[in-house]
Amino acid sequence: MAQISPPERGQPLDVNYIYSIVNAINELSKQISPSSSKYVTVDIPGDGPRSVKASEARIIGTEKVVVTNASKNIGDEESFEYVFPAEFKFKPVATATPVNIGQTNAGENVTVVLKSVGTSRVEGIVRFNETGNLSVSVNILVVGIPL
Repeated sequence: MAQISPPERGQPLDVNYIYSIVNAINELSKQISPSSSKYVTVDIPGDGPRSVKASEARIIGTEKVVVTNASKNIGDEESFEYVFPAEFKFKPVATATPVNIGQTNAGENVTVVLKSVGTSRVEGIVRFNETGNLSVSVNILVVGIPL
């Protein structure tokens, strides 16, 4: 966007200068105008969809280490919990994805299940589907409407 130089003291304001100001304001208005693509919608089960401006939504991403260099058997489970740094107004939408940080075959064969998602934390389990030594973390992504 073009910058408008301020007028000198005592300078008469002419039509060209006012035209430049109006154009700059119109360009700024286009950049911040509301549109559907600038909103985040969180569909809350039992409460319906809620939309806020993207700048007013809260998105939290983190990596939670669950197991480091541990031997696990088929069917073993390990719990994890992540407490949000700030509470949400409604239950947010959360996802969790396993990461094989140990680069082992057993670390590639895990399942993540979220047991509960609340306004202040998420709880889940990692289920191991292969016996072996592994290191696994979980990437957690939470999208919601802040208090």
